[in-house]
Amino acid sequence: MSDLPIVPVLTIDGPSGAGKGTAAAAIAQRLGFHLLDSGAVYRVAALHALRNQADLCDEASVLNTFSSMQATFEPNGLAGVAVKLAGVDVSTEIRTEQAGNAASQVAAMQRVRAELLDEQRAFRQMPGLVADGRDMGTVVFPDATLKVFLTASAQERAERRAKQLNDKGITANIADLIREIGERDERDASRVHSPLVPAEDALSIESSALSADEVVQQIADAWKTRVERTS
Repeated sequence: MSDLPIVPVLTIDGPSGAGKGTAAAAIAQRLGFHLLDSGAVYRVAALHALRNQADLCDEASVLNTFSSMQATFEPNGLAGVAVKLAGVDVSTEIRTEQAGNAASQVAAMQRVRAELLDEQRAFRQMPGLVADGRDMGTVVFPDATLKVFLTASAQERAERRAKQLNDKGITANIADLIREIGERDERDASRVHSPLVPAEDALSIESSALSADEVVQQIADAWKTRVERTS
C-alpha cells in the first residue's frame, strides 16, 4: 500500500459561461491550491489543431497535431491561468468564440479526451487542486473531496459573455450568443464520451441571481464543512 498522501481535489463542473473559471480561480487562491482550467487545455489543443489546418470532424487529423503541440499553463492569480503555445501567450486568443466552438468539437472525440486525460491529472499536486471543466467530478477526478456543479440560465450567461466582449470593444448580439450557447450545451450534454452531467454526489449551485462573491462563499462554506466532516 502506498504511503503517499492523498491530494485533496475540489471540482467545479458546468456549462460555458456559468462562472466556473472565476469561482475556481478565487477558491484556489483562497485555499492556496493549484488550479486546473481544463477548458484551457481543450481550447489550446483546438487552437493548435486549427493553426495546423486539421479537420475538426476527423479525430485522426486532430490527433496528428498533438505531437508538435508545446503548451504551458502558468498560474495567474484571480485571472486563472496564462496559457502559452510554443512560448507565445495565447490566453486571449483561446477565449474567442471560434476557439470555444472548436474546443467543443474536439472534446467530443474519445481518443482526444484519452490523450489529454493524463495531462489534466498531472495537475493534482500538494497541497491540493481546484479543477474546473465539464467532467472533472465524473471522469477526471471521481474521488474528489468536493464536487460542485455550477449552472446559470442561457440568458444570464449570454449577458455575461456580451459584457466581456463589450469590455474588449467587441460588439455582441445577445440573440446570437444565446443560440451559440444552446448549441454548445446540446453538443456537450449529448456527446457519447464524458457528457456534461453533474456527478451524483455533486453540490448544485444555480448562479443566475448570485454574485461571483456569493458563489465563491457557498463553495468555500461547503468545502469547510466537507473537510471538517472527513477529518
